[in-house]
Amino acid sequence: MQVPEEKKIALELLETERAYVSRLQLLDQIFYTELMKEAKTGKTVPEEVVKMIFSNISSIYQFHAKFFLPELQKRMEDWSHNPRIGDVIQKLAPFLKMYGEYVKNFDKAVELITVWSEKSPPFQELIADIQKRKVCANLTLQHHMLEPVQRIPRYELLLKDYVRKLPPESPDREDAEKALEMIFMVAKHSNAAIAEMERLQNLWVVYQRLGLEDDIVDPSNELIKEGPIQKVSTRNNSTSEKYLFLFNNMLLYCVPKVIQVGAEFQVHLRIDVDGMKVQELNDTQFPHTFLVSGKQRTLELQARSGEEMNAWIK
Repeated sequence: MQVPEEKKIALELLETERAYVSRLQLLDQIFYTELMKEAKTGKTVPEEVVKMIFSNISSIYQFHAKFFLPELQKRMEDWSHNPRIGDVIQKLAPFLKMYGEYVKNFDKAVELITVWSEKSPPFQELIADIQKRKVCANLTLQHHMLEPVQRIPRYELLLKDYVRKLPPESPDREDAEKALEMIFMVAKHSNAAIAEMERLQNLWVVYQRLGLEDDIVDPSNELIKEGPIQKVSTRNNSTSEKYLFLFNNMLLYCVPKVIQVGAEFQVHLRIDVDGMKVQELNDTQFPHTFLVSGKQRTLELQARSGEEMNAWIK
């Protein structure tokens, strides 16, 4: 008697969930608990730091160990009478929003482990000690911490496969499709959280390079393009090296600083994108030039190539 394809996938979901729960247990009950116990003695690392490293791993562990895994197990034992998992996964989906917080915090957590391992030898020793145990399977704490980040995409893949292999008349079809849709939304939600975090970090770096004060760090700003440009001076027939930062709401026209202490650039001019006009100039003496005219000022700029000019104009 051959096992139907969809049952194989459901069993794989169960198997990987079991392995995942033991990984979560290692993170929450061993690493987090023991590092926290040491932190409380005040000798290794501040308690706050341990909390920041592990984010909301305890909630994630409790949810999978006490709710999702037992439900899944019960369902698979009863498969011959009730061949379906769609409804169980639908119950799971809303809880996966918890992952947004964990995923957003991941880079910072890994950085904290590195920083504090250098700062505090006892902290590093304790981690090394736990990593030597059999339960760690020769993998580092950072490696184990990546598991929750990869779990939602894994659900998505397994469930996609499951829906594909379901026979058309399966009683689980409607539920499974709805479950997949829900998981897909959650995956999008956690990817959006990562993208947003990266965008803000990049924005912050740009502001530091410009030596701008925090007060103009508007999180809704988006850097669209940056790069060197020549400023054409028709008066004395020459060009000088400048640098542009184009945001969704403004163009910053900058001069590279000779002595680089602190900021790399000095902002000379800020032109609002609102009401700005851009046009190509057919200047024989200065090829690849274009005109940017805004409320504040008009600039004649020269790119290094036609391609680069078009990219700026676009």
